[in-house]
Amino acid sequence: MQPPADLGPNTELADSVLAEVMRGTGASVGLMYVLPPGQRVLRLVMASGVSRKIAAPWARVPMDASLPVVDAIRERRLVWLGSQQDIAQRYPQLGIVLPYEFMLAAVPITSGPTVWGGFVLLWPAWHAPQLSTAERKTINGCCLRAATMLQQAADSGRPPQPADEPRLLPAPPPSEADQGQAMAALRFAERLPVGCCSLDLEGRVTFINSIGAELVGAGPPSLLGKKPWEVLLWLHDPLFEDAYRAAVVSRQPSSFTAKHPPDTWLFFQLYPDDSGISVHITPAVGQPAATEPCSPLPSPAEPVGVTALYHLTHVAAVLAEAAEVRDVVELAADQIVPAFGPKAMALSTVEEGRLRIVGYRGYSPSLMDRFDAIPLTSDTPVVRAITTGAASFFPTFADLKRSHPQARHQDEMAAWSFLPLTVSGRPVGSLVLAYDHPHPFPPAERALLTSLAGLIAQALDRARLYDAKHTLARTLQTSLLPRVLPHIPRLDVVARYQPAGHGMDIGGDFYDLIPCTEATTTVVIGDVQGHDPAAAALMGQVRTAVRAHATDGSLPGDVLARTNRLLTDLDPGLFTSCLIVHLDLTNHRLQLATAGHPPPLLRHPDGCTETLHLSPGLLLGIEPDADYPTTEIPLPPGALLALYTDGLVETPGIDIDNATTALANELARAQSEDLNALADALLDHAEQSAPSHDDIALLLIRLHDEP
Repeated sequence: MQPPADLGPNTELADSVLAEVMRGTGASVGLMYVLPPGQRVLRLVMASGVSRKIAAPWARVPMDASLPVVDAIRERRLVWLGSQQDIAQRYPQLGIVLPYEFMLAAVPITSGPTVWGGFVLLWPAWHAPQLSTAERKTINGCCLRAATMLQQAADSGRPPQPADEPRLLPAPPPSEADQGQAMAALRFAERLPVGCCSLDLEGRVTFINSIGAELVGAGPPSLLGKKPWEVLLWLHDPLFEDAYRAAVVSRQPSSFTAKHPPDTWLFFQLYPDDSGISVHITPAVGQPAATEPCSPLPSPAEPVGVTALYHLTHVAAVLAEAAEVRDVVELAADQIVPAFGPKAMALSTVEEGRLRIVGYRGYSPSLMDRFDAIPLTSDTPVVRAITTGAASFFPTFADLKRSHPQARHQDEMAAWSFLPLTVSGRPVGSLVLAYDHPHPFPPAERALLTSLAGLIAQALDRARLYDAKHTLARTLQTSLLPRVLPHIPRLDVVARYQPAGHGMDIGGDFYDLIPCTEATTTVVIGDVQGHDPAAAALMGQVRTAVRAHATDGSLPGDVLARTNRLLTDLDPGLFTSCLIVHLDLTNHRLQLATAGHPPPLLRHPDGCTETLHLSPGLLLGIEPDADYPTTEIPLPPGALLALYTDGLVETPGIDIDNATTALANELARAQSEDLNALADALLDHAEQSAPSHDDIALLLIRLHDEP
């Protein structure tokens, strides 16, 4: 088992926060996520009221996934889903994998502009249609405690470091009973004329009375600590395991009827609570054939059940949303290890006659470096799987050695599967799964893993085509931006352009630095409405027009007015924000004009930072006769001017004025005088406040007193 997530000295406090929010709201299931600094994947660090297998598909959640906790963090608000219909409509991927009646709340963990993670809470369907005031107060209070805890961990130099597996909080211990009471309860269960069985939340048998053991035809020693459908082959049917999952997730009773061979029908009733499930077993009346398994009994080594099928469905759903190759790699790596049981995995793609490792989990980087870029002419298990198109499964190293006598044991694993990734007969890569114990790979599991490889192959093929188009689009956009900013004496300038994380969209953000005379320079930054080739083309036209008008010495307001008339004549159907700053390097003066652009920030030499609220002007391309006033202010030597596009401050659910003020405070607090480090700090601040889904352009300008 993996060690619990490292939350610094506050691991026990985190336990108590999750326990408190569940106790105070009556939630049956609780999940706590953290967002590690600089990452875009939420990590499940703590869970309560649910098994590890059921939680596995959501152990790692990308920040662009369509899930309630992501929306709660992105929009800085509580997301409430009051019915199964709400879940199916708003989050169909979640509804497919958990098709049960429950209610759900997701809420972000934040402190100021920083996002630390989020909570997800589930309630049975009999909960009120809305959260009560007291429940909301409890949730808000626990989020505040969690944020304080995570902030303290970061301040102490120990930011949260999630483990590979989440920490599972045990169920609250029952009230203590003396030995006499325990024996009385045991005798009570033994006297009952019906079968009684107890399961923990993982589905393992913790108790079964004599009548229950007699009815199912197995002694208690063979059942205790095992899942019933893994021991009793006649219970190995998706319908039966699904009844257990439904009881755990919904906290509502469920039931099913099964035939104990040769012809005894049994009725199972499941009654869940926070500590496990009580099972009532009785002979069934009649022959309810509707619930009889339609497939033959599986072999004793057939472990694939409904949970694995739901995991496969979940993987299919998330891969359908993956756009880029890196998305496919990360999603596959995040899902396969926790959901399907291997200890390690490696995903490779075929590139120019070699096999390139593009993602892995559970293996060391040094081992992956050793196997990276092996030629497709080598005689190895993974290459043979690719060249033959046939998957191979090795339950032990001895099996692997018989097939490949030259094989050396290098990864400390005990069993392996080598799965080719092919599309229309064309190899695109391979998937290697490794297990730390001998693994039999029964036929049903082999079929499941082969299906998994097929899904990944199709997603990879789509993603590689997307990446090719995406690269072309980005090349078009960046070709319209200056390759290198000109050197201006007495002026330090740093520019950053950060494209949106995902999507084929082409942004319209642009900037320019235009030398006018030996003593004057014009700086331009803007953002064209839209994210498509038309926006990129218009961005190039705007930048060219501004540069042409700025070099003739016109005031910034006049440059905007002329550019605006050009755009209204062209009538592109798109609007543009733009900010123009004219710098007089000799007299230390600034002239500024804006066309609906976010306000610049000015940090004075003493560190005091202000937001420059300029006289407003309309966006370019709306009204041909719009006026753009020019504002003039001093720029003392050593002062720093920050220009940016709205991607740096615009976040759903956050007032843009508050976000701008937070950015100004971050600029004021920054200790480094190095502009590159300062630009990186401002981008990091924006990312921690909320991951951006828009392009960002940033210009930092500082004036020196002497050349």
